[in-house]
Order: sequence, then C-alpha cells, then structure tokens
Amino acid sequence: MSVAVHEHIKALSDDELQEMLRRDYLRRLMRYRKTDELMRQNYGMTYDEFINRNIVAKKGFSWEVESDSQDWEMALDGIRSMERKLSEINDKAE
Repeated sequence: MSVAVHEHIKALSDDELQEMLRRDYLRRLMRYRKTDELMRQNYGMTYDEFINRNIVAKKGFSWEVESDSQDWEMALDGIRSMERKLSEINDKAE
C-alpha cells in the first residue's frame, strides 16, 4: 500500500471507516444474492434441493454444473458471512 493511501486511511474517522465497510459488505451481499437467484432460476430449485437431488451426478459431472455448484455454495457462504458482518457493524453502531 502506498504511503498516500495509508495516510488517507489513517485520516478517516471510525464512522467513515464503518460506512465504507458497510457499503462494501452490502455490495458483496447483493452480488451473492444475485448469484443465488440466478442459480435458483437456472435449476428451478434451491441449493439444498440441488445437493439432495444429486444434480451434479445426474448431469454427468459436467464442468458447467460442477462450477455452478461451487459458485452457488460460495455465494451462500458469502451471504451468511456478509449478513454476519453487517450485523456486527450495526451492533457496534448502537
């Protein structure tokens, strides 16, 4: 990190840093939710149903379906993580 960036970050107040984090977490949360929504539409089911029905195997372990499965799982993990982080920020703000 450059000295100028480091100095700029040091000059920010705690409230400004919290707001930057909150916005970043919201941006990520929306991206993860969009991935979940697209996968639900594409497969016509939730991720749990996708796993329980063993769709990856039924689709012949194709690269596309396996990649979708990994992306979907990552998106759901990201949703949980971002919701937790937003909750932590909100708890600190109170």
